[in-house]
Amino acid sequence: MHKKVQPDYLKEKGTRAVHDLAGGVWPVMLTAFTRNRQIDWDGVDRLTDWYIASGVAGLFAVCGSSEMRELTAEERLALAERVVKRANGRVQVVATGTFGGTIEQQAVFVQRMADTGVAAVVCLVNELAGQDQTDELWKANVEELLEKTGEIPLGLYECPMPYHRLLRPQLLAWIASTRRFLWLKETSEQLDSIGKKIAAVQGTRLRFYNANTVTLLRSLRLGGNGFSGIAANFCPALFVWLCRHFEGHPQMAERLQRFLSIAGALKGYKYPASAKQFLALSGMEIGTTCRVLDYEFSTNEIGMLEALRQEVQAWQKELGLPEVSC
Repeated sequence: MHKKVQPDYLKEKGTRAVHDLAGGVWPVMLTAFTRNRQIDWDGVDRLTDWYIASGVAGLFAVCGSSEMRELTAEERLALAERVVKRANGRVQVVATGTFGGTIEQQAVFVQRMADTGVAAVVCLVNELAGQDQTDELWKANVEELLEKTGEIPLGLYECPMPYHRLLRPQLLAWIASTRRFLWLKETSEQLDSIGKKIAAVQGTRLRFYNANTVTLLRSLRLGGNGFSGIAANFCPALFVWLCRHFEGHPQMAERLQRFLSIAGALKGYKYPASAKQFLALSGMEIGTTCRVLDYEFSTNEIGMLEALRQEVQAWQKELGLPEVSC
């Protein structure tokens, strides 16, 4: 049985010091696995260092791209703790902490995940109410979760699996008003919805991170805080540049956005294996093994990924970005 140890942040005046989360790029982290599908901890360290060297604002560990559903509870905790330890304060880290069960059971795991040292524990929106249940019940469940988790900072992820529950702007405004939620990964892919949600959280501590590449630049111009999508596993430095310089270099930002939008179609093909294969072509020693589906790649598919890699390198050179060693 897990013995709960009171974390330091609960020992200090009974509350946790809550820091605002950084705007910018928050990659949805891959998990490196050995050939026998065990977590490759050295590979996790290499990935963490590579993301950070690329200039990201933070890391989203134990997420969909991490193959979180294929990890045991103890692996989820160990993975979050490893990333926090490796990041060592260089960037903030968030990780998912709700995986079904009653709200009380989810609250217990949220507390355990908070003990790993993450800056916020991310709650899957679709785990807080059933597919056919109302927003009112969802809100009531969130209120219960808040009551049972003390002052732990939280985040939200509109995860599309096992069902896609999207937050309405009015509900999001209430969420922001609780001051407990600091991080949101939005997945509607609809600019109208994105704009209304950004407006709903303006002036609050809740940061808005778009998961969709195609609408990214427009969401930044509407006041969004950054990007947290799968494409950051291929070229995080390009997304970092876009988030930092879209106002000062609007024409270059438009050109880069067009490239990222077109390239995005390839990035999602046979994912997450495609991302691991892409990084292997770039020299990253993490292997290409996945627990979800292990895809084989044809010579033609490898050629497309290699072409993408060369285009990314060309863009980095044009923008004056240093090539980050894998």
